[in-house]
Amino acid sequence: MILTGSPASLTVLDYGLFKVHANGRIIGICGFLIHTDAGESVLIDTGFPPAYAQDATAASAADGLGSFGEVLTLTQDNLPAGQLAHCGLTCADIDLLILTHSHVDHVGGIADFPQAPILLSPQERSLPRPLYFGKRRPMKWPARTYLTTTDDTDIGPGFRVFHTPGHVPGQLAFLITLPETGPVLLASDAISRPAEVTEAFDTANDPAAAIISAARILDIAAQTKAMVIYGHCPAQWPTLRKAPDAYR
Repeated sequence: MILTGSPASLTVLDYGLFKVHANGRIIGICGFLIHTDAGESVLIDTGFPPAYAQDATAASAADGLGSFGEVLTLTQDNLPAGQLAHCGLTCADIDLLILTHSHVDHVGGIADFPQAPILLSPQERSLPRPLYFGKRRPMKWPARTYLTTTDDTDIGPGFRVFHTPGHVPGQLAFLITLPETGPVLLASDAISRPAEVTEAFDTANDPAAAIISAARILDIAAQTKAMVIYGHCPAQWPTLRKAPDAYR
């Protein structure tokens, strides 16, 4: 195991709003801060690169992201440092950084945590550069200690990592157990919203694999009576507690 403590709180971080051109869907970009009862601080995902908080239009044009959608809200407050500040932390306080996968809206701030090892799937780590967006690969993997798991595994008491290929080959999802809320499934882009299941994940990298992954983790959520937080669900996003509020 990597962590010694059990999850004590979960904070949803607001990394901004994005509008998808194809369907007009407005989605929240989320990260997660998990505190353990041993005093450990775990960050899952880091949102868009800082350039998007400086000039989202210029950054989108440079990356070709404008062909896919539009950043609606993204300020310095929506970067990891801004969101962590709401929780009384700095980037230097993070003990473990976890990457669900390396698309542009998840990988943007990974260079900001030089002290923290990075946990990700071996499929992602084997890439020469993060996936980023389309054929664009402008980011390098920072010089860090990288931790990978080849199978579903517990990285700490009450903190399980699932391999959920489909959206991308190295997608990860998580099940944590909180003292009051109980089990929480963090689906990330393994299931970005419930409708993806009925749509048979037709926009996924591997729809067949995505269907299997989603069915598996939804079955686990049902068995454990877990609250499910989806990766980018427009209906769910406004209802979630966000920093500095936390689930406990």
